[in-house]
Amino acid sequence: MPGAAQRAAALAAVFGLALAGCTASPPPGQRPTSATTSAASTPAQPAQPGGTQPGTPQTAADIPTIVENVQPSVVTILTDGGVGSGVVFAAEGLILTNEHVVRGNTDVEVAFADGQRVAGTVKATDAISDLALVEAKRTGLPAAKFQSDLPRVGELAVVIGSPLGFENTATAGIISGLHREIPGSAASSQSLVDLIQTDAAISPGNSGGAVVNSRGEVIGISEAYIPPQSGAVALGFAIPAATAVRVAEQLREDGTADHAFIGLRPGGITPQIAEHLGLQNTRGALVLSVVSGGPADRAGIRPGDVLTALDGKELASPEDLLAELRGKSPEQAVNVGYRRGTESREAKVTLAARPAAEG
Repeated sequence: MPGAAQRAAALAAVFGLALAGCTASPPPGQRPTSATTSAASTPAQPAQPGGTQPGTPQTAADIPTIVENVQPSVVTILTDGGVGSGVVFAAEGLILTNEHVVRGNTDVEVAFADGQRVAGTVKATDAISDLALVEAKRTGLPAAKFQSDLPRVGELAVVIGSPLGFENTATAGIISGLHREIPGSAASSQSLVDLIQTDAAISPGNSGGAVVNSRGEVIGISEAYIPPQSGAVALGFAIPAATAVRVAEQLREDGTADHAFIGLRPGGITPQIAEHLGLQNTRGALVLSVVSGGPADRAGIRPGDVLTALDGKELASPEDLLAELRGKSPEQAVNVGYRRGTESREAKVTLAARPAAEG
């Protein structure tokens, strides 16, 4: 059996391909065709309450009605590079999507569930959270309702978007897990942490679309998936709605989003690195470099140190560090536990706002 580090590296390599493939180009000479939702052939049933409060059993949900109510708030985004999805954030034409869906584009086309297509302009992007705002040339849109609280594991999850360009497609499953990080992803992306996991099918083109609960509230923005060839079965991930709304509001206000910055580059610890540094195990986030004059530097943290905890939360990997920082604010003071050689230390670090150059 391969070790944990080898498994993480292999998973990260596969996952990187899956994330890059979240926008799918249509076949040459063809536009993406409209697809009937997977729930459309199911006879309509009387609507049932969702019952998602803690301690309250969830009742049967009327998935066709959920899809019918939410579909007008989910759009298809067409770019020079392919197809993605988006969610109506504000009635005046603001669409929330993934940054990687619109990356490299200024102008896009936005297709709505009623068949209308209009021009759109990329208003603001944030690569750290992988979120972006597109301004569509259409107003009076039905803005989606977002749930600020995290869903419960086992709760209904309905994914709506445009997988492989099949517009207005719905898939359904449950919430499979919370606070997920993709092993090995910190080396290439800072967005694949603190995610919602679902077994509702997410495919290329779903990125930026909606994951909704039994009340038709958006609980997440589809982010990525692990493809079947890696041995995965129905492993999809979404950005929690609270994170998406917070970033979207900041992007709408001034075009930028605030993120806590610790001023170091973390790396994973392989068995070879652990042996070379004389470490007992591969847990923690290895400090590869430190920004001169940054928060970590001022606190005395140096390259080669291994971060083991942040505000009492154990750090088993670089992804854990990024996930913990996601919930912190610039100027906030945090306690960082770390090892230097065989010595355990602790430092108080005052986080900063992430510089634009550190995007």
